[in-house]
Amino acid sequence: MEHRVKTFNEYTRYIRVRSAPEDKFVEFDFAIGYPELFVELVLPRGAFKTFCEHNNVVHMDSAMIRQIDEDMVKWRFGENGHR
Repeated sequence: MEHRVKTFNEYTRYIRVRSAPEDKFVEFDFAIGYPELFVELVLPRGAFKTFCEHNNVVHMDSAMIRQIDEDMVKWRFGENGHR
């Protein structure tokens, strides 16, 4: 059985909003394919809405966020979940 590799456009695009709903600009993490590999971006609200629609984004759920945060702590402090 041949394993087909996904094309770039087939990868899921994830976002995690970090700013407050009332903020003028939206601060968010954006990842393609792998939620733990993200870039931090800032856009005005209107541009953020367009960005999300254009990329057909999926909001990271609480389990994804928890795992990413635990991994970040592990890499920063050496033990998973411990500062």
